[in-house]
Order: sequence, then structure tokens, then C-alpha cells
Amino acid sequence: MKVLLIKEVKTLGKAGEIKEVKDGYGQNFLINKGLAKLATPEVISNWQEEQALMALREKEEIAKLTNEKNVLESKHIIIKKHSAPIGIQGSVGNNDISSAINEQFGFIVDKKNIHLDKPIKSTGIHDVDAKLGHGIHATLKVEVIGIE
Repeated sequence: MKVLLIKEVKTLGKAGEIKEVKDGYGQNFLINKGLAKLATPEVISNWQEEQALMALREKEEIAKLTNEKNVLESKHIIIKKHSAPIGIQGSVGNNDISSAINEQFGFIVDKKNIHLDKPIKSTGIHDVDAKLGHGIHATLKVEVIGIE
């Protein structure tokens, strides 16, 4: 019996491979557990169409993220905080930066993907690393301005 693997099976192969297996193993384990489908021409063509569609979506998403990276790196993210005798009141954290990006540029960057060594506690321009996805990183220029 020939099966198309939908998920990786440790002892058999990776997703997308067509393997010849014994009937009982294929029917009772692989197909029953949702790890494979019976390899008919229709199933194989549907799988190839799905993979092509997923590759196209991923390519579009990478292009979108690259565009967002270029926009974010070319401009400063401005955050206003109340002044203190030394620096600012409180600090600027991941959540502040994430919401400022959303307000100023309309991009959604999860606060978990913004990396700060320590919270920003002074005015000026600070470099911050942000993961946008698919291995794309942006170095953000965060400008903290003290207001009265």
C-alpha cells in the first residue's frame, strides 16, 4: 500500500513523501492516527496544490515583513514620558514600544518579540532589536522624549 505522509513519522520519513508500507501498518496506524493518507492521484495533486499555495503565502508574508522592516528602520519611534530630575518617570518597556509602533505605523509587533537588555530609563535615542518573523530582525531607533 502506498501512503502520502502528512506529518513526519520518525522511523518512516518526512511530510510530503510517498512510502510503500504494509497494509495493516498503513491502514490501522498511519491513516487512522492522521499521519498519512492513501496515495491516490487525487490526494497527491491536492497535496501539491496546498504546498504551492503555502509557499506563495510564505513568500508574500516575507515580502510584507521585509517592507515593514525597511519602514521601521528608516524612521524613529517616538515615545513621550514625563520628565524626572534625572531621566524619565518610570521606564519604557516592550509593551510601550509595541503600542507605539502600532499607533505610529499601523504594524503589529508582539511585545514578546521586542528585545530589551534592560528597560529604558533615560531620554534620547536607543537601539532596540525586534523579531518580525521568518528570521527577519529589525533594529529600531526608539526616541524617548521627556515632557512636563
